[in-house]
Amino acid sequence: MLSNLEISSILQPIQTFLQCDTPKEWLAKAQKPENLAIILTDHLLCELKAGQSAMLLVKKYAADKSSALFLQDWLKPYEEFAYKNIGNIETLKDKNNFSKSIIVKSDSSYSQQLIDKMVLLIKEELHHFYQVLEIMALKGIQYQSVPASRYAKGMFSHVKTYEPDTLVDKLIIGAYIEARSCERFARLAPYMDADISSFYVSLLRSEARHFQDYLNLAQSITQKDISTRIQEFGQIEAELISSPDQDFKFHSGLPE
Repeated sequence: MLSNLEISSILQPIQTFLQCDTPKEWLAKAQKPENLAIILTDHLLCELKAGQSAMLLVKKYAADKSSALFLQDWLKPYEEFAYKNIGNIETLKDKNNFSKSIIVKSDSSYSQQLIDKMVLLIKEELHHFYQVLEIMALKGIQYQSVPASRYAKGMFSHVKTYEPDTLVDKLIIGAYIEARSCERFARLAPYMDADISSFYVSLLRSEARHFQDYLNLAQSITQKDISTRIQEFGQIEAELISSPDQDFKFHSGLPE
């Protein structure tokens, strides 16, 4: 279990990076027992989507065709469970054991780094997916798929349509999603049952590292200074978090 000093140290760069805090109204609603199912369910799907996003980046920008197929097969059981109701917690138990070598499809300066960071991220996100599913089972919460919130879609709608800026933008968005997740885990932890609180605190270190990995990768793609673009997405992200939102999810905005 992390100490308060360790938690503060982890959160300091996150809080500097994000341009707004989670609204107290969202936190008040998220800690209500009747909203636990939607928080955990959406968290579960967010872990899968994070893994999918990382896989698509490797597939499009770094890996050869056969390696891309290996990555797709790795995520397939989790996707079938989430979207097609195929499988259960037992059938997923030993699926996160990917050990294939990913072959780089180009000699670009960032391909291997992108593969190394994203494959580790996928492995961790799928592990977290299973951990959330375990908690849901313990709480007697049956999984039911829910539609995505406006959050990620709202940021991706601003991605530039030409390379390498497209990739840079996607990586910056990845950094904001991971940073916001980290901030919300930390904010929610004190109000949750002991098992969920301990789990959320345990996620802080990996989520904070993911945020830094995305930022470092974004800067490695281009020789241009990306600080202005980071600030622009920070404003977009803050608007999505602080503006009224009819939907209530793990990354939703101000509850109406």
